[in-house]
Amino acid sequence: MALVPQILPSTPLLRYAGAATPFLPLSKPTISPATTRAALVFSHQDRRHRPSITPRCSSSDPGGTGGDDLVELPLFPLPLVLFPGAILPLQIFEFRYRIMMHTLLQTDLRFGVIFSESGTVAEVGCVGEIVKHERLVDDRFFLICKGQERFRVSGIVRSRPYLVARVSWLEDRPPPQEAEDLEGLASEVETHMRDVIRISNRLNGKPEKEGGMDLRRNLFPTPFSFFVASTFEGAPREQQALLELEDTAARLKRERETLRNTLNYLTAASAVKDAFPSSSSSSS
Repeated sequence: MALVPQILPSTPLLRYAGAATPFLPLSKPTISPATTRAALVFSHQDRRHRPSITPRCSSSDPGGTGGDDLVELPLFPLPLVLFPGAILPLQIFEFRYRIMMHTLLQTDLRFGVIFSESGTVAEVGCVGEIVKHERLVDDRFFLICKGQERFRVSGIVRSRPYLVARVSWLEDRPPPQEAEDLEGLASEVETHMRDVIRISNRLNGKPEKEGGMDLRRNLFPTPFSFFVASTFEGAPREQQALLELEDTAARLKRERETLRNTLNYLTAASAVKDAFPSSSSSSS
């Protein structure tokens, strides 16, 4: 099964990515249009993801932290997943979220972005910090936000005029002493990603770039795993599963499998194109 992720142009590390499929318009009106895409193929196991759940008001903390660690955070449910370090452009026009922005711009500029689908929201999200904003004369806002730390929803404080929840912060668990080499895993993921981009460019008739593409940009394995996950935007449930993982090695392994499947798919497509060049050109 091929899924088509969207790549935001404001994500600097993704400037190398080529488009493996024609551009499709976004179905999410609050998000700036994406300009490049790459086809991703998920195995049956990778496509499995438990449904998003509606956060419940409860005194229990599913993240394992005590009540003293809970903080209140305004939430912005969206049909997308934000990752730490990723850039998210937004246009705010709905009245209740304009109220939220007026409050945030006078306080700490931080709110929670959480995946929403079919009227339910996930229980894990990512803080978005407003790094640039423009207020228009009709009171709409254009925002540039950057993903910060992840959080887990413990309970709902109120739902009007906008959603506010009690949350605890979520971090990856420290790897055990005999854990798999994270640097090695990250290098494998980067290699697969580079190959996917190379074959995508070839299928689209784009010239290969001279020299290697430094996709990691000196990122440590954990932030690199978030960066890779952010390129899977066409598959929000898969992204949500990656966001919820608390193990860097598990996240990198899952991404490695996804990229391997993608590479196999694109390699087969390239072989067909080479075997039947006339039919490929006539169909285009």
